Amino acid sequence: MKTQDIIDLMGRFDTSGIGRMKITSGDTTIELEKPGCVPAPATIAAAPAAAPVAPAAPAASVAPAAPAPASEEPAAADGPCITAPLVGTFYVAPSPDKDPYVQPGDRVKKGDTVCLLEAMKMMSEVTAPVDCVIDEIMATDGELVSFGAPLIRYHEA
Repeated sequence: MKTQDIIDLMGRFDTSGIGRMKITSGDTTIELEKPGCVPAPATIAAAPAAAPVAPAAPAASVAPAAPAPASEEPAAADGPCITAPLVGTFYVAPSPDKDPYVQPGDRVKKGDTVCLLEAMKMMSEVTAPVDCVIDEIMATDGELVSFGAPLIRYHEA
C-alpha cells in the first residue's frame, strides 16, 4: 500500500460516519478508530414485515436472522454510543407518519427499540444495550449507514 493511498484512506475515514475500520492489503493491516464514539453492544431483531417504511436504496449486506450484538465499551469523553450492527438505511420511526422511537432526553430500558435499519428490504430493530438516557441521535433519518457507524449516543441511567 502506498503512502498516498493511506493518507487518502485516512481522509475519507475522518469525514465518514464510520467509527472503526480495519483494512488488510497483502501483509499490511491498518486499523482506524475515531475518539469519542466507542462501539457499544446493542442487539437487533427482525421487525414485523407489516411496518412499511419509505423505499430506500438496496444495501450491500443482509440482516442476520438472529439478534447480533452491535458494540459497547467503557464510556469515552462524550459517552458510549449505539453503533450500526449492519450496513443499512437508518430510520428513527417505524414509518414516516409515526413518532420517533426515541428522542434526546428519553429514558429507555435495556431491550427497548431505539431505531430501525433496513437492509435488502428487511427491517431490523436496534435495541438499547442497557437502561439509559438518550443524549443524541447521531445519524440522519433515511441515511445509509455503514457497519459500526455511530447511531445514538447515550449515558447509563
